[in-house]
Amino acid sequence: MENIIELKQISKVYKMGTETINALRSVSLTIKKNEYVALMGPSGSGKSTLMNVLGCLDTPTSGKYILNNIEVDKMLDNDLAEVRNKQIGFVFQTFNLLPRSTALDNVMLPMVYAGTGKVARKIRAEEVLEQVGLKGRMTHKPNELSGGQRQRVAVARALVNNPAIILADEPTGNLDSKTSVEIMGLFEDIHKKGNTIILVTHEEDIARYAHRIVRLKDGSIESDEVNASPILANA
Repeated sequence: MENIIELKQISKVYKMGTETINALRSVSLTIKKNEYVALMGPSGSGKSTLMNVLGCLDTPTSGKYILNNIEVDKMLDNDLAEVRNKQIGFVFQTFNLLPRSTALDNVMLPMVYAGTGKVARKIRAEEVLEQVGLKGRMTHKPNELSGGQRQRVAVARALVNNPAIILADEPTGNLDSKTSVEIMGLFEDIHKKGNTIILVTHEEDIARYAHRIVRLKDGSIESDEVNASPILANA
């Protein structure tokens, strides 16, 4: 299987006044197409910085990052934004939905940035909302939806541009355990359809849905192991 992500000796250094913080220290990581990977680590381990680099939200201080055959580590912000919009779908812990917009309008937003025509936007947004089980909730605003439904809207928005990668940052952090299982079931379905999924979490039981678990500590990869028996939410 072809590599979708190649990180080679990625470092990220922050200056905080007189202090230098090494958030990532020569991290090398390869992820193949259609892998399902969990990034784990306690607060301060570097997992959030790594997620920001992987998601093209931040650029490394040094090292090489190749995303789907595109060298992104030296790109300028405008070019990075374009790659991010086309290649990566984001799902956040806090949903990040526009409160005054309907579910449909929230899902259509990435397609506006991508320059998709209005009719095509509506057709595609309806398609993905139906895919995540929200056919009857398209005209509802976020405050008219449950937490689980809001996260489904966020998942639909992440899928709408047919990205190569879904990057999910603590996607069940604001959900109860029953709803968490439902959302993890949704990721399972998305993975089966061919998407690469990168899940950032500090929760062991959520990481165990992934097929591979990468643990970080002090800005370095501590372990990188195949999960021989991932939890099946849809079992």
